[in-house]
Amino acid sequence: MKIAAIIPARAGSRGIPNKNIRIIDDHPLIYYAINNAIKSQYITDVIVSTDSPEVRIIAQQMGVSVHWRDEALCGDNVTLDAVIADAVPQMTTWDYIITMQPTSPTLKVTTLDLAIKFAIDNDLDTVISAFNAPRLSWGVRDGKKVPNYTERLNRQYLPPCYMETGAFVISKSCVVTPKTRIGKKVDIFEVPEDESQDVDTFDDLRSVAVALSHQKVGIYVNGNNKRGIGHIYRALEIADEFYVKPDIYYDINQTDPSVFGNTKHTLIPVNGIAELYQVCKKQQYTVFINDILTTSIDYMIGLKSVMPNAKIVNFEDDGEGILKADLVFNALFHDETLPHVKSGEKYYISAKTFMFYEPIKIKDAVHRVFISFGGADPQNYSDRLLNMICKPGYRNYEFVVVLGRAKYNVEKLMEYNKYDNIQVLFDVSNMPEIMTSCDIGITSRGRTGYELALLGIPSIAMAQNKREEKHGFVCNENGFSYIGLNPADEIIESNLQMYLKLSKESRQKFQDMLLSHDLRGGRKRVMSLINEL
Repeated sequence: MKIAAIIPARAGSRGIPNKNIRIIDDHPLIYYAINNAIKSQYITDVIVSTDSPEVRIIAQQMGVSVHWRDEALCGDNVTLDAVIADAVPQMTTWDYIITMQPTSPTLKVTTLDLAIKFAIDNDLDTVISAFNAPRLSWGVRDGKKVPNYTERLNRQYLPPCYMETGAFVISKSCVVTPKTRIGKKVDIFEVPEDESQDVDTFDDLRSVAVALSHQKVGIYVNGNNKRGIGHIYRALEIADEFYVKPDIYYDINQTDPSVFGNTKHTLIPVNGIAELYQVCKKQQYTVFINDILTTSIDYMIGLKSVMPNAKIVNFEDDGEGILKADLVFNALFHDETLPHVKSGEKYYISAKTFMFYEPIKIKDAVHRVFISFGGADPQNYSDRLLNMICKPGYRNYEFVVVLGRAKYNVEKLMEYNKYDNIQVLFDVSNMPEIMTSCDIGITSRGRTGYELALLGIPSIAMAQNKREEKHGFVCNENGFSYIGLNPADEIIESNLQMYLKLSKESRQKFQDMLLSHDLRGGRKRVMSLINEL
């Protein structure tokens, strides 16, 4: 059986100039249709109909035939029927003629061959590609807009509604004329929705560029009451920035899955690095992200060996493993010795909810104090401050203390809610709402410090561990009052009392310093650099 694929590709696209030769994922758009036709187990001849010298070069370089199209067949009002018939004047040479438009690059050759087999096995005159897109739609009858349904149902319960795509029209050669390619025995062949994209607009072009990149993302992250769980929060934020659904791995020996909260992302437990290597070797990610603090050379060499083509991105990593990473983001501390290490607050990734809130207005006096030390609080700063602020001398102020998911003695600390001016909360869902109700803050040098700065809340800060002492942004020069690692209670309390009495003018100066940094643009900068890898 002889089957010809005709690929029409004129030069004069008006909506997207040079559409058919635009480079998408390293290949011109028309390449994908030609490549499918060449790889098909059924198609015996491939002919490109064009008036474009560039398209002719591409077709010839790929080893297929070119039919030079007459100018009369290149106008906007010319139908494809006439173009296809012109390209194959000797219809009897082939049993089937398949129209394949270059504007459907996401079609897979396996789907194309299944459709051809379907046409042959069922002796059909014509088979048209389509995808099922049930919708609540309306039409016009007797000049009035009326629904095309009798009952409003959710999409999954609606009857099929097949939308044609430009992927293929399979026709017996005997039905192909300058006026039609449709015979009497017609059917559609359903293609998957991700193979149904037609490039008609620039938005379509962007969409297929993402689809054809075949990006596959893996994330490895751990968090607990010693290392904190800011890594978990950041990993979930990063996961939302890709146009694919990443696989998120965590070590069952280091991380309790409850710290991920009620996420809909795919969470995959692994029992140690050896198992992680095994699954990565099988999955072959194009981008792999580590948010596990310090990495070693051996760990990174292991990842590279099982995923030689992956781009590896590390967050908050000051280990020797950064030498083997493709990109490193250290928003919390500075290390500018290597060109692929991006340091400082420019690369801080804010939680999405914080982007919806404006900085606080500085009031005449302090009334309400925000206290939180991240997800774990290993120094028990929350406990120590609660023991201070329950004293009678603080009754004229309101305190809200937020405990994170990894805090170990939550039930005991919740007992402080018996005081009228103290509110202890656990694992809150809307942190910026609480923060913006406060006048000052007390926190550690991690993620919460950045959040308070983004909202312009003057704050006292202290480090949780030696590593946090390296975190450069939360410092006096940037508008915080930093009092070191594990300061004595008397130092904490003296700073608290000073802040409670600060004038509006002093707090305004602190806020101006905090807001002088662009903490809202970090997400865009980070993703731009990852996508450029």
